[in-house]
Amino acid sequence: MAHEDVRFYNSIVADTTTQHAASPMPATHHLHAGAQLALLGILVNAVLAAVKIISGVVGHSYALIADGFESTFDIVSSLIMWGGLKYAARPPDASHPYGHGKAEPLAAIIGALMLVGAAAGLAVESVHEILTPHHTPKPFTLAVLVIVLVIKTMLSRMVHRVAHQARSTAMAADAMHHGSDALTSAAAFIGISIALIGEHLGKKGYESADDWAALFACGLIASNGVRLLKPALFDLMDTAPPKDFEQRVRSVAESVAGVMEVEQCRIRKMGLQFYADLHVGVNGDISVREGHDIAHRVKDAVRNADPSIADVLVHIEPAET
Repeated sequence: MAHEDVRFYNSIVADTTTQHAASPMPATHHLHAGAQLALLGILVNAVLAAVKIISGVVGHSYALIADGFESTFDIVSSLIMWGGLKYAARPPDASHPYGHGKAEPLAAIIGALMLVGAAAGLAVESVHEILTPHHTPKPFTLAVLVIVLVIKTMLSRMVHRVAHQARSTAMAADAMHHGSDALTSAAAFIGISIALIGEHLGKKGYESADDWAALFACGLIASNGVRLLKPALFDLMDTAPPKDFEQRVRSVAESVAGVMEVEQCRIRKMGLQFYADLHVGVNGDISVREGHDIAHRVKDAVRNADPSIADVLVHIEPAET
């Protein structure tokens, strides 16, 4: 995988020790918080989609109409995120002993694909509008875009903050949806401003400036969709977390009395939680019960050090030193 993809994945799953110490919240808390934000996003997008589409039709702005349809896609995306997060919050059962966490990256993959699909569809329509003569957009559409830009930027930052705390690819995808909506609005604002300036100067050919702006925004939205798709796939493929995260787990395990070495440390992400497999070396002359007690102390120490680690499997073996 490319180094930049790994860095982006690590930026989503990584968290600082300070954040854990300040807010050791369980994964279910973050899942429920993300689900509530998804519902808020649905309500906001429904209102904004109607406002943008109506304003775009009345104000002769395809960029604003395209922005409205992008918000409509965001409603469906937020519904998928909400469903995925609610399902991922279910506790383990007989059929899913490791829980239902994989529903979280699956929701992120669907959201990312929808983002790419929406960008492709809007790009086609933007090209069609560029080739079709139409009126210059109305000035009032700029005010609509400013309001949309402020609201969507605030919503994107709220969701992104929770996504970072929870290491959630699904929430990161939802935050990117809101951010892409803000990006589309910003591009439309620039395009409409150019079209209005051209009309004021009596220049011809500036009427489609907002369509070109919409086309440019489509490219950025598609790029963001692809960028979000990769970390979600990494989650499904049990990609290792950042090295510093693994090193912290090793350090905690090595600090337990009786542990002589940590030979292997394998960690995988399951939804918003992690599962660790450790091969711990101990004195080969101790009893089975003493080795069993050391394994339990290692497990408890690692889980207490980081609440995002759901379970630790410890394999005891005689140390070579």
